[in-house]
Amino acid sequence: MSQQNQPNHNHKQKPLKSQKDKLNSYARFSGIVIQMVAIICVGTFIGVKLDERYPNKNNLYTLFFTLGFVIASIVFVIRRIIAASKDDN
Repeated sequence: MSQQNQPNHNHKQKPLKSQKDKLNSYARFSGIVIQMVAIICVGTFIGVKLDERYPNKNNLYTLFFTLGFVIASIVFVIRRIIAASKDDN
């Protein structure tokens, strides 16, 4: 039999993810989304409370704390996704 007719078993095929692995991924990323929303809510709450205590014309505490915590939550999500992708390998 010639080399051309034999199947090539040298390349490795990635096995399909099982249903359990897919559900674990969905649960992991759903948890990350919930944590992201919680981080943003905490920042907004702090800003609102500071604006109530130290009133200003444009509610700057709420604006800056919300923006800062949005940036922090994005950094958090990116770090968690990178860590998750390293765990999957």
